[in-house]
Amino acid sequence: MSDVAALAGVSGQTVSRVVNGAGNVTDATRERVEAAMTRLGYRPHAAARALRTGRTLSLGVVVTTLSTVGNSLMLESLTATAADSGYSLVLALVDPTDPASFAAAIETLTDREVDGAVVVNEASRFAVALAEPPALRLVLVDADDDRFDTVSSDHEAGAHAVTAHLIAASGAPVHHVAGPDGSFAAESRTAGWRRAHAEAELEPPALLRGDWTAESGAALGGLLAGSSDVRAVFCANDQTALGVMSALHEAGRAIPEEVMVAGFDGTADAARFWPALTTVAQDFRGLARVATAILAAEEPAGPARHVVLPVHLLARASTRR
Repeated sequence: MSDVAALAGVSGQTVSRVVNGAGNVTDATRERVEAAMTRLGYRPHAAARALRTGRTLSLGVVVTTLSTVGNSLMLESLTATAADSGYSLVLALVDPTDPASFAAAIETLTDREVDGAVVVNEASRFAVALAEPPALRLVLVDADDDRFDTVSSDHEAGAHAVTAHLIAASGAPVHHVAGPDGSFAAESRTAGWRRAHAEAELEPPALLRGDWTAESGAALGGLLAGSSDVRAVFCANDQTALGVMSALHEAGRAIPEEVMVAGFDGTADAARFWPALTTVAQDFRGLARVATAILAAEEPAGPARHVVLPVHLLARASTRR
């Protein structure tokens, strides 16, 4: 820093302010210091800064799988958002059937001295099941627990909106291929589906339980395709909807003329399904931005924060006759 200060013609304190992003430096001075840093190949020493500030500028991410589109989109958004905030990520993949693997992941992240961790979707249930929260600061994505900061999409409102849309468009009750049992997002979407039927004074059909995959959608879609009473299907996510649509096509059931189909997540590929899929779009980048901001705060801000982000319905050809 002394070399940078000498070359730029400023004090060491000014170099420190530039390195740490302080606002009380003029643009001209900042440019001069940054040019000197580039010329000398200067890089801040991460370990030394961590000792001084008590923060490593690294965040953990805990997931049970990256094979689901929702988890992959969440990780992609966290990676971009963390980088924008000057953070790096440490990924911990845990066994979805083994709570001990979650405890081991938290211990590893604690040993790595991350500043906090984002626990994504299905992994959040392990945190909720803990008798006592760990010392490591956590933000849970898609969970309901007043001991932790949480961030989630408004799954119930989105499911209610798309189900009401399908009821109005098809004039019939809407079948539901749900997500896995025990998933906060899946159960919230099922609740929205049920509420829309109650408001329309309709009895909802028997629920079918999937696992977020196109394969489960195809298997359950094959059961639905064989019934002429099926006029509309709400799938818990876009990948499940892809499988359902494939099964309906194979059975010769026209979409949307005979059966309307809708999904959830708002994946980019949904617009390229045949026909283009009606879906509910989540703000994955917004979820990541909120989670990162909570963990980047210098100190916890009192009681746990629970942030719910809005979703919006994208009505497309799969529900238009």
